[in-house]
Amino acid sequence: MTSFIQEDFKKYLDFFKKNEGTGKMFKFKFLDYSEGFLKLEAEFPSETLNPNKSVQGGQMNSMLDDVTSLLLVYESQGFVYPSSTNLHSHHHRPLFEGKVIATATVVQKGKNIATLRGELYNLDGKLAATLMHTAVLIKVEKSF
Repeated sequence: MTSFIQEDFKKYLDFFKKNEGTGKMFKFKFLDYSEGFLKLEAEFPSETLNPNKSVQGGQMNSMLDDVTSLLLVYESQGFVYPSSTNLHSHHHRPLFEGKVIATATVVQKGKNIATLRGELYNLDGKLAATLMHTAVLIKVEKSF
């Protein structure tokens, strides 16, 4: 089942890479999915760094916005896209150029609004950032 989900999810990652700038930049790779939960490997390139060589906080928010949005798009089979109404972040420790683990979890999802939690972990498994993402759910024609 996991290999099917991985192959199915690949078309969503490919769509984001083709149609969104950050989808290309973050180089997402599928790790795990279960209903209401998504785990990806991602990468922060040198363009995302502050002068002190740590990842700029807005770039962490952008990655978590993408991961939480991907979960909603995937679970709707491409028929719903989120329109963010609130992104609230907490930054717990710095991240640096290279790979990270990004997760998304549905906290609450109604007919028109959803709230998700996104988290970034360094490769030692330490929590680096948390994002609470609230979005209006926009129904669309399937894009792919």
